[in-house]
Amino acid sequence: MSYDVEKPDEQWRAELTPAEYAVLRQAGTEPAFRGEYTDTKTKGVYSCRACGAELFTSATKFESHCGWPSFFDPKDTDAVELIEDRTHGMLRTEVRCARCGSHLGHVFAGEGYATPTDQRYCINSISLRLAADEN
Repeated sequence: MSYDVEKPDEQWRAELTPAEYAVLRQAGTEPAFRGEYTDTKTKGVYSCRACGAELFTSATKFESHCGWPSFFDPKDTDAVELIEDRTHGMLRTEVRCARCGSHLGHVFAGEGYATPTDQRYCINSISLRLAADEN
């Protein structure tokens, strides 16, 4: 698949910290309950840390108590790409940035959260950058 933002691996490594690279470019997962946005209530827009694409808003963020920021919907339907993920002996749906292909986390459905979509986009904090509202 081709993306609007494509860079050689060496450039991604130079632009991202080792921890960011491990999650964003190697589909890693940051430790639960340690990310900077897990519990934040700051209003704003969450963008891809790798390319700056706007992905989620604080209006769709909710407390799932799972250890990572949770959203019930992306900012725009084409902001993220959903990929079948069969790693670790499970069948999951990976969430990637649609602009650069970076790994963000996974989306789960039917867990019973009281959200409009009954979906939980479980996203690594390290994959995001929050631009706080100015109001």
